[in-house]
Amino acid sequence: MAENGKIRAEIERLRAELNEANHRYYVLDDPSISDAEYDRLLRRLQELEAGLGEPIPPDSPTQRVGAEPAEGFATVSHALPMLSLENAFDFEEVRQFEARAKRFLGLEGDLTYTCEPKVDGLAVELVYEGGLLSAASTRGDGLVGEDVTRNVRTIRQIPLRLQGRPPELVEVRGEVYIGREDFHRLNQERENEGLSLYANPRNLAAGSLRQLDPTVTAGRPLRFFGYALGRISAAPPAGQSELLRSLAAWGLPVNPDVRLCSGLEAAIEFCREMAERHHRLPYDLDGVVIKVDDLALQERLGAKSRSPRWAVAYKFAAPEEATTVREIEVSVGRTGTLTPIALLEPVVVSGATVSRASLHNQDEVRRKDVRPGDRVLVRRAGEVIPEVVKVLDPDRTGRAEPFSLPDRCPVCSSPVFQIEGEVALRCLNLACPARVKESIRHFASKSGLDIDGLGPKLIDQLVDRGLVKDPADLFNLGLEDLIELERLAEKSADNLLAALERAKRPPLARLIFGLGIRHVGEHLAQVLADEFGSLENLRLADQERLLAIEAVGPQVAESIANFMATQANQDLLARLEAAGVNPQAPAARAGLEAPLSGKTLVLTGSLARMTRAEAKAAIQRAGGRVGSSVSQKTDFLVVGAEPGSKLDKARSLGVRILDEDEFLNLLRQAEEGP
Repeated sequence: MAENGKIRAEIERLRAELNEANHRYYVLDDPSISDAEYDRLLRRLQELEAGLGEPIPPDSPTQRVGAEPAEGFATVSHALPMLSLENAFDFEEVRQFEARAKRFLGLEGDLTYTCEPKVDGLAVELVYEGGLLSAASTRGDGLVGEDVTRNVRTIRQIPLRLQGRPPELVEVRGEVYIGREDFHRLNQERENEGLSLYANPRNLAAGSLRQLDPTVTAGRPLRFFGYALGRISAAPPAGQSELLRSLAAWGLPVNPDVRLCSGLEAAIEFCREMAERHHRLPYDLDGVVIKVDDLALQERLGAKSRSPRWAVAYKFAAPEEATTVREIEVSVGRTGTLTPIALLEPVVVSGATVSRASLHNQDEVRRKDVRPGDRVLVRRAGEVIPEVVKVLDPDRTGRAEPFSLPDRCPVCSSPVFQIEGEVALRCLNLACPARVKESIRHFASKSGLDIDGLGPKLIDQLVDRGLVKDPADLFNLGLEDLIELERLAEKSADNLLAALERAKRPPLARLIFGLGIRHVGEHLAQVLADEFGSLENLRLADQERLLAIEAVGPQVAESIANFMATQANQDLLARLEAAGVNPQAPAARAGLEAPLSGKTLVLTGSLARMTRAEAKAAIQRAGGRVGSSVSQKTDFLVVGAEPGSKLDKARSLGVRILDEDEFLNLLRQAEEGP
């Protein structure tokens, strides 16, 4: 009896802890524990409840799918429950899932599975009536969600009207998410502005979709993958793979990395493959969903209280490693932001060696209390950017003093300031060598003027020797200047001068981006280039004219106008022009009807004669658009070595496929014009 009392006490503690975690994760968008820790606690609770052998109350976290709807939105009852998924943490548990399914069905042979990447986002249901989007809701607790129709309508990937001949009524279920590049771009912009950083793409997507003001949602780069149906007024597809094809035919985006697997071992092999390469995909995922493909068998298998019997989520191991902070240094960015950097004992995380990680700002250092000598847990945020998760033993004796950012710039010794409303400390000295170096690196980067051979070490020498004080000085360098630099032979100097000469005719969008105007990233630079057609037109535009552009808000318009009105920047533009820098207008503005004008191209595999960045730039110069996934709106798929699943998708949709020679020929036609 005493033992049962201890078990009941632990059960009640776990229920309370998991309910609190649910509330913070789903309602407050402020997670208190990691996904891996949540899964561990939930599994422990399931084991204890099963072992106790007593009726489980309906409010136990094991009987719930998600969390209660947040206040501020109307509630929507789902006609069919939006269930959660049972998790498997190793392949033995995946095999147990199949064994249970076969016993339930009374089958012995192999089953066919559709395997889908488990995208880390927010589950939603879209209701289409007569082909038109009539309602959208979040999953909520699986039975009742939040009405987010107005916000969903701002997501450009989600069609307001379905294509083809959809059923009179169809409920489409899927995941709203934010891609890795978009997430890191947004965080970089916030860091430059001295604002606190978003925690992760999943929470940013959830918070963006659940904004009371749809204009805020519209400004976030939300994306969508469809993967399931609720109610449907017509005969449903025969299988999950056919269901996905139907969604694509109706104009809804579906994940291109799905695979139909004959037998469980093929499904397990797909899980292994995704575990190895998932960090290279453009979105966050934490596993693979394995679904019995046959929908008739799904119907027979049915569901338990909170999850279907016909699907299981294989979860990847959390990519976190322990290491030691050797010291904390401070870097100065091109906007003057002081950023603390943890220098680490090298450790391999997700296949990459990590030796440094940004601590972002003083508030973040204080919150995590990271100090030199600490043992810390490190992960690659979004599987790309290293970050310190937490200090492993914050209470041990002998720790160094708490770290604080200096009150003077570590490079130029100028006083640093905290602008009202910002988290960051900034060096406001425009002539600070660190700011100059970072500005030139940005100007010469792949997304800027792409000056081959102008690396960080060379830029350091040019600035330190006083040869370059701003980007315009680059075009006044001569051979005699370069050959005096360390480790730069005459041949390398000639190559750099040739690269600088080529850089004098950049696409207008690249020059706009390279100028480093605050809040202007690659996408907006392209929008501005398309809109104005020349740097002079952009320079003369006032805030009212800028605000007339859909992608430009008040803060961005003010930033652009202020940049162009600043005398130092006007002088820089005049010196660039005097040096012969002549940006090229976009093909559409130049009146060209090149073969790629208005066309959408998608790239897959590795090209032998150009990098991915060079291929994208060439497409944009020719008036084309670079897509991230294959759809019915894709005009060409460019295929290199070792293509991915995009090739199969293109074939199934009848998209024209180009090999590298055909692609280069098309580019030559674009350059030559009609």
